[in-house]
Amino acid sequence: MAKRLLAACCAGLMLLPAAPLRAQVNLPALGDSVSDDLSVGAEKRLGEQIMRQVRPDPDYLDDPLLLEYVQGVWSPLVEAARRQGNIGDDTHERFAWEAFLVRDRSVNAFALPGGYVGVHLGLIAITSSRDELASVLGHELSHITQRHIARRIVGDSRSSMAAMAGMVLGLIAASKAGSVDLANAAIMGSQAAAAQASLNFSRDMEREADRVGFNVMVGAGFQGLGMVSMFERMDQAYHLMDSGAYPYLRSHPLTTERIGDARLRLGTEAPVALETVPEHALMAARSRVLMDARAESWRQLQGMDAGVRQTLAHGHEQLAARYASALASIKLRDFSRAETALQQAEQLQRQTVPDDARARRDLAFLRAELAQARGDASAGYLALSALPEKSRAVLMMRGQLAQIDKQPERVRAAAEALQTHVSLQPADAGAWGLLSQLWTQLDQPLRAVRALGESRAAMGDLNGAIDRLRSGLRLSRTRDADQFEASVIDARLRSLLYERRQMLLEMYPRGAPPGAELP
Repeated sequence: MAKRLLAACCAGLMLLPAAPLRAQVNLPALGDSVSDDLSVGAEKRLGEQIMRQVRPDPDYLDDPLLLEYVQGVWSPLVEAARRQGNIGDDTHERFAWEAFLVRDRSVNAFALPGGYVGVHLGLIAITSSRDELASVLGHELSHITQRHIARRIVGDSRSSMAAMAGMVLGLIAASKAGSVDLANAAIMGSQAAAAQASLNFSRDMEREADRVGFNVMVGAGFQGLGMVSMFERMDQAYHLMDSGAYPYLRSHPLTTERIGDARLRLGTEAPVALETVPEHALMAARSRVLMDARAESWRQLQGMDAGVRQTLAHGHEQLAARYASALASIKLRDFSRAETALQQAEQLQRQTVPDDARARRDLAFLRAELAQARGDASAGYLALSALPEKSRAVLMMRGQLAQIDKQPERVRAAAEALQTHVSLQPADAGAWGLLSQLWTQLDQPLRAVRALGESRAAMGDLNGAIDRLRSGLRLSRTRDADQFEASVIDARLRSLLYERRQMLLEMYPRGAPPGAELP
């Protein structure tokens, strides 16, 4: 159910109109007329409120390794868009410019107000190169930089507003009641009131996103052929097997004109062939395992290494097949099978791409995951010792290993490393949540409560964060409490209370109704 709710909510909220919905769905007041402009600030607030609904969803996936890879494609695109003047100072400072993962096997990606782009794992799984993935991310980024979302919201009619308000209310009610039928009824009812075409960007907006996105991806160092290749791959797959697994092609319909335009942008020079690097093959394989958490899917992937051909170009497909088999076996807790597949992958990597540091790193991380699943912290630390960088993925894995470790000094070292990380990245909800568990393990209740409160704040749940920090203040009244930590909690609580008060003033400029709170 969560998967359908997330997909429907993300798609539907894109066209919320400029008229205020006030207390009905707790969206910010965006103006009293559909002819009003949607300001950067209003779009930012709308995006933040949507993400407050998205982040708690079980299908919002924080897989540190895969997210790190996607961000490695996303960040150069954002920088290129800024260099080319597509991102001004106003939006650069205020928008989030955040790509996030959705655990879903469908081939889809979507842009949200405020600089957020969601990427379904099914999309990553079908790509054969970084360039193909960059073409989709660049396209969605351009919907944001060209303010297509704001223009769509402003352009919608009041009848669309009523239909979308009913849809959002129904989805929220269904998520609280746990009713699939209620959710489907809300979606069908709203679609009956508003034409399906209004859910999509206009053809002109799609063409503009293609053009701007192409320039952005090329400016970021990716091959323009990736856009053509991705278009053709998706178009062929869509016509061969339209089973509803390609929602991206319904909201972004491909035409011969769009594919032809993409080819013309390559110019007369012979395009450089796309290179499938081992790292991308491994991350596509990781996506295939994580996008479907059913045991039967994992069993199918577990057998990939048995049937893979022995003479494939560069050995990338073989390497990816063994990686998928090992990871699926870990999920199934078939550790002997996982060990065999991982050893085969490591041997293949040494034979085919011995100098590829990224492939070697990904396999070392997978060995640490296997050790963590087995409950062998020492073997996990040994695997991570080969990774010199202190990336977020490594920090998070060290924290997870520390949870099964019996040596307090190692647990403390992991906690302090994460504490340093969140001081630099305070919006990292996953790191705060893991840090809370480590401080609990070290019998540091105030630090644990504060970290849990910061985790809720990073997710956008101000009410939850305030409740937890208040409980921390009550805990600090005991005789042996850490008074320094208590003062930090007090100051942070005051800051969050002020932030909540300001957000309520923005949402209810004419005065909040009694008992009104943030969603």
